[in-house]
Amino acid sequence: MTIELVRQRLATHAPQTFSEASLQRAAVAIILRDRPTSPEFIAIHRADRHGDPWSGHMALPGGRHQAEDATLQDTVQRETCEEVGVDLRTDGDLLGHLDDIQAIGRGKVLPLVIRPYVFSLRRDVDLKPNAAEVQAAIWVPVGELRAPGRASTLRHQAFGQDHELPAWQIQGYTIWGLTHRILSNMLTLID
Repeated sequence: MTIELVRQRLATHAPQTFSEASLQRAAVAIILRDRPTSPEFIAIHRADRHGDPWSGHMALPGGRHQAEDATLQDTVQRETCEEVGVDLRTDGDLLGHLDDIQAIGRGKVLPLVIRPYVFSLRRDVDLKPNAAEVQAAIWVPVGELRAPGRASTLRHQAFGQDHELPAWQIQGYTIWGLTHRILSNMLTLID
């Protein structure tokens, strides 16, 4: 897989979007940098925060749309800069976006739609996690998501029931849930 292949697939992709005005909006970024064996993307380990349904989870940079954001692309660019110190306006090229995805938190469908944007970086950047929002930020080779032994399951309890959910074990972290769904959608599009 290459960034050029991702660019080509996104150029011909007609993403599905949600138009319901009653739904809240958010955006996340799959930020790719070129490497010889496989492009890498930024994953964040979210800070532990009371009331956050994704507290402590592995995620992609991004967040909720705010009134000052003209578009969801503005949202993801602002949030990425706030969370990991990467300015996508100057250092990134927008490749496109994936299908909108409805959020699920603690086993419930939420009135929140997330748009995953895909960017490539023009140059190497330093990650500067904002400790109030992010415990750690790491680079993950996209190829690792397909590597033998990376796919696993996570036992998760919601409303008194145990669920086994698909996951990846990467660099001592578990990527599951919403982030797993988004990255799986990207891999499906690329394939």
